[in-house]
Amino acid sequence: MTDELIIKDLHVSIDGKRILNGVDLVVRKGEVCALMGPNGAGKSTLGYTLMGHPKYTVDKGEVRYKGQNVLELAPDERAKLGLFLSFQYPQEIPGVSVSNFLRTALNAVKPNKTGVPEFVKLLREKMKMLKIDDSFSRRYLNEGFSGGEKKRAEILQLAVLQPEMAILDETDSGLDIDSLKIVAEGVNSLLSPNFGALIITHYQRILNYITPDSIHIMVKGRIVKSGGKELAHELEAKGYDEILKETEIQEVN
Repeated sequence: MTDELIIKDLHVSIDGKRILNGVDLVVRKGEVCALMGPNGAGKSTLGYTLMGHPKYTVDKGEVRYKGQNVLELAPDERAKLGLFLSFQYPQEIPGVSVSNFLRTALNAVKPNKTGVPEFVKLLREKMKMLKIDDSFSRRYLNEGFSGGEKKRAEILQLAVLQPEMAILDETDSGLDIDSLKIVAEGVNSLLSPNFGALIITHYQRILNYITPDSIHIMVKGRIVKSGGKELAHELEAKGYDEILKETEIQEVN
């Protein structure tokens, strides 16, 4: 199906060190898929690989979306295809305002160019939705931003660019409860049959505000368990080590 991001037997390494060890995962438009796991499990590696970061080497496997092998495309071509990555640690870009960055990005990924008046209207609408002050758009991208402001800027990009498939890499990291709720509200406002999301997270707290359709647990570069939203509560109670032990016992038997 063209509405699915299909990851098949994906093996990825960095500088000769294997990080992903055969990942199989399907993310569907119209659904929220959560990928959980301990630090170092390979969650962020998956996100960066999907968007074409040159540091990561694909040793085996494929990723298909809209009938194309995504791994054969340049990062900008993946963005034009409708993929989006929200970074765990957004970079500061001095001298480039949030507004100019977003308008340039929008015109780079959309087939029809957006004029200034139309863009200003769109930006103000999305900033209001995310409870962001108008002055935010005039600041240099992420320069001097708090952790919460950086994450809001990432979600603002998501809202303005309106991709069809978003990968949110630990968007909840470092957020206080108020910022977390605002970010979650922003993501929830974008949910539709034409939008799918892969939420990468270490903790289940963001899933208290964004309800996932499926949850997958990654340990040591592979998905060891999948289930519904109740899996997050099981994980909270047992921890990653216990989940891995159970999986290893099942594989032996």
